Amino acid sequence: MYLSCCVWALTAHPSKVLSDMRSLGFHRIDIRPDFPMEEDVQTLRDSFSLRVSSVAASFGVPEDAALEGSDAGARSRGVAHVEGVVKRCVALGGNAVYLVPGKDDSPAALSRYANSLEQAAEDATRHGVRLCIEHFPGTALPTASATLEFIDAIDHPNLGLLFDIGHVQMTGEDPAAVINSAGSRLYYVHLDDNDGQGDLHWALLDGVLTTETLRGTFRALQDIGYDGAVSLELSPLLDDPYQALERSRQIAIDCGSDFALEP
Repeated sequence: MYLSCCVWALTAHPSKVLSDMRSLGFHRIDIRPDFPMEEDVQTLRDSFSLRVSSVAASFGVPEDAALEGSDAGARSRGVAHVEGVVKRCVALGGNAVYLVPGKDDSPAALSRYANSLEQAAEDATRHGVRLCIEHFPGTALPTASATLEFIDAIDHPNLGLLFDIGHVQMTGEDPAAVINSAGSRLYYVHLDDNDGQGDLHWALLDGVLTTETLRGTFRALQDIGYDGAVSLELSPLLDDPYQALERSRQIAIDCGSDFALEP
C-alpha cells in the first residue's frame, strides 16, 4: 500500500499546490475533476515525482444530473459525468474514481442509485479504473456496514468501498473490523481525524484517533493484502493546512511503516 494526499487541503493556484505536494514529500495525489487547470496538466504529466492516484467524481456534477434521480435523463447524465471523470483519471495516470452517496434513502432512490452505479462500474471497467463508494454520515449510506451491504447487493466486480477512518469515528464503527469485513471489496482509504461527532478533517491524532487505532488500521490493511492508496484528506479550513499535512504524513509513515506502507 502507498501514501497519497487529497490536494484540496491546499487552496493556492494548482501549479503552487503541485509544487507544495512535492515539497511535502508526496508522490501521489487525489484530485477533483477540475484540477489541475489545463495549463498545468502537462506539468503534472511530465513530473517524475508526482502521480494522480484517484479523482473524486462527486464534485463538478451538472445540476441536472443525479445517479439516484427519478428522471431517467438525470440518471443518464449522472452516469455520463462519472464516465467523463473516469476518462480524465486515466488521462492523468490514475486508477480509482469515487462517489459520495446522495441523501435520499428511500428504497426507490437506492434502487435507482444501484442501477446507475452498476452501469458506471461497467464503464469504468472498460477504462481499467476502479469505482468506489464512500460511506458518509448524513447520506443514504451513512455507515461502512450499510455501504458494504449495498455493494454486495449490486454485486459488480468493479465496485468497492472507499473507507474513511474519520467517518467510522463518527458512526462508532471499529476501523479494523470494517477493513476485515470489506476484504477484497476495499478499494480505497482516507485518513483524517475529528472529535467523533463532526466531519472536521483534522490532522491525524488531533482528535479522537489514537496511535494504537491507527497502527491497528494499518495492521488490518496488511492482513487483508490491501495494496492500494492510503490518502490523507484534511480540511483547507485548518489554521495551517500545509503544516497539518506535513505532520500527518509523518504520523502515517511512523504508524504504517511496520505494515508495508510506502511513503
